[in-house]
Amino acid sequence: MLKIDRIQLREINLPLAHPFETSFGLTTGRRILLIEIEAEGLTAWGECVAGEHPYFSDEMIDTAWTITEMELAPRLLGVEIKGGGSVPGLLKQVRGHRMAKAALENAVWDLESQLQEIPLGRLLGGTREVIPCGVSIGIQPSPEHLMEKIATELDAGYQRIKLKCKPGWDVTIFDEVRKRWPEILLSCDANSAYRMKDLDHIAAWDQYKLLMIEQPLWYDDFYFHSMLQKRIETAICLDESIRNRRDALAAIDMESCRIINIKVGRVGGFSEAIAIHNATEERGIPVWCGGMLETGIGRAHNIALSSLPNFSLPGDVSASSRYWTEDIIELAVTVSKAGEIVVPTTPGSGFVVQRDRIEALTVRRATLAARVAVAV
Repeated sequence: MLKIDRIQLREINLPLAHPFETSFGLTTGRRILLIEIEAEGLTAWGECVAGEHPYFSDEMIDTAWTITEMELAPRLLGVEIKGGGSVPGLLKQVRGHRMAKAALENAVWDLESQLQEIPLGRLLGGTREVIPCGVSIGIQPSPEHLMEKIATELDAGYQRIKLKCKPGWDVTIFDEVRKRWPEILLSCDANSAYRMKDLDHIAAWDQYKLLMIEQPLWYDDFYFHSMLQKRIETAICLDESIRNRRDALAAIDMESCRIINIKVGRVGGFSEAIAIHNATEERGIPVWCGGMLETGIGRAHNIALSSLPNFSLPGDVSASSRYWTEDIIELAVTVSKAGEIVVPTTPGSGFVVQRDRIEALTVRRATLAARVAVAV
């Protein structure tokens, strides 16, 4: 059992090393909500992956801040907590707000691993010593810029290239990439940019031998994805549609996809991510870990999750330097020339938070403390 004495919310503003464009628009910097919890003389951190706008999800940093400060964090203060796995039960009265919940829950798992003096990945059930890494490349100003980006990432050793796509930035690009690199492991991510009128267009993508087509249709859909999957040979991967284990089971039973992307923030924290992992493993559906432009805090948690056995496909857990000129952890996350990240073996997340840097980047904060009973 542990009792949380204090929870601090911080918003930091951090510019991206390179602009990142998807079908949602262009991102040049991040407003990021960080959670710091103190308990049992230890400190642990969580990161909320909600964006600046409710485009990927109905959450955004400002809603996450409010719901965390007003509803979620108070439910964890001063109460006996068995560990990270008990946090969802303490927060269940609040519907939705999965990204906000994940930041708190993941910090508690991190704290628990420190108390037990075991690596976070092992506490979650991880068995991998290294994880395979891919990269997600945003929409570029020109095909020439894209080719340069891909060449750079392949030289760095990444095992899978994922291209963001949208109508007007798809077949021409796939064709050019395949002509230059006919054998690389290639996939695409549409972030729900297509509709049923585009089915014949998408069906033609089979010729490019993609590993998968990620979330081509509506963000909350299983039915039409099932129709599309029956028409094409390429595996559909669902991302935004999968909020929990029940969604994963529904998608599998409806044959809406053959691969699932697990983002720990999108599904509400490590507990639900593990439940999805276990359900997919039992049914022979491979999974991989998606990225949300995290700092090193969230990236460290993604590494720990990716050490579970069914994360058999290269994920989007890439090096810190792809996103940040300077990360907020030390040492920064690096990827080997073999396209792998070594899973930390020290207690906790395995990375040290740069508190001074976080302080310099902080633009607002709020501190909540457990009430201490005073004898009178």
